[in-house]
Parts: sequence; C-alpha cells; structure tokens
Amino acid sequence: MTRLNGGRFGVNPDLVQRVDSAPDTILTLVDGTKLIVQETLEEVIELVQEQRAALLARARDVERLRAVQAVPDLEHDTGEPPPPVQLRPRNR
Repeated sequence: MTRLNGGRFGVNPDLVQRVDSAPDTILTLVDGTKLIVQETLEEVIELVQEQRAALLARARDVERLRAVQAVPDLEHDTGEPPPPVQLRPRNR
C-alpha cells in the first residue's frame, strides 16, 4: 500500500475489515485503525486477491512436495520386509 505522502507499507489483508472510497480510499482494520491509501478500491481488492491466490498456490506446492517425498523409492524397493535384526544377550 502507499500512504498519501508516498510512503509504502504492507498490510495483513486478514486484518482488513472494510475498504471505503469516499473519495480517498480508507482501509478500516478489525481493531478500528483507519488507513488512508493512494490505491483505488479496485486496486486494493486486486492486491488482496493476488495475495490470497499466491498463498493458496504456495500451500498447494508444499502439499505436492510432501506427497512426492512420501512416495517410496520403487527402484530399490524389493517388496520384501527388511531382514530381522539379530539380538544378542549382553555380556555383563
């Protein structure tokens, strides 16, 4: 986001309760804080949608990576269980 004086800052979109345009764009956060920004209402909505889409895409990529890592190595898997471990009594 961009302040009216040109300073840039980030906002957690999950904390935005409402966006008004009258004529300045005003973000109202869930705690009541009001932020006036240069972006239009439409631009704010687009930025929030892009952020959420990127978050969902990243979560999907992480799940796919986990699924690939969970697949057994079929090239070296004989289908047989590993041989039992031979236990020996302790020498005291």
